[in-house]
Amino acid sequence: MGTNLRRGPGQHRALLVVDVQNDFCEGGSLAVAGGAEVASRISEYVLGHASEYAAIAATADWHEDPGEHFAARPDFVDTWPPHCRIGTDGARFHPAVEPALEHVGAIFRKGEHKAAYSGFEGFATEGGRRISLSQWLQERAIEQVDIAGIATDHCVRATALDAAEAGIETTVLLDLTAGVARPTIAAALAAMSEAGIHLVSEPPM
Repeated sequence: MGTNLRRGPGQHRALLVVDVQNDFCEGGSLAVAGGAEVASRISEYVLGHASEYAAIAATADWHEDPGEHFAARPDFVDTWPPHCRIGTDGARFHPAVEPALEHVGAIFRKGEHKAAYSGFEGFATEGGRRISLSQWLQERAIEQVDIAGIATDHCVRATALDAAEAGIETTVLLDLTAGVARPTIAAALAAMSEAGIHLVSEPPM
């Protein structure tokens, strides 16, 4: 962790921008400290490095009625305050990440009727068809993914673990993430490291 990862050309590499939405940034219903700053850093990174990726995708929480995922008295482990409801400002991407979205090829929305942490549970519409993130990456022959976004200890963690399980070489760009709490961040980093996921404190060269 914390070591820069040097790799070759990115013709088989994608960037995944996870859940950089208003409700997860300062002022949102489930705000993560540093979320707005991460949104800005992601935009700066994408504007400088988009050409190094074969594809860039984003994920988004997109809740209508996710059942027990929402709670009046959340435990902040399995249940949460209502957030990212379809059609609300909280579900929109944070304004600071909008420059990066110009380079995003698809947005995978997840959790309409259930809890959904991993971007691999999401779907996008492309060419009139509903497509999963896994399908989208396979069709582009993606072998490596870099992951940025919110929150390190929840949706970033789940997305990274699913990518690694799918046999994709996975890197989490820690400087481009924000997490909820130190104990759960530490547990997430340990789980990702154990799964063979690269954890870098600077974007890879």
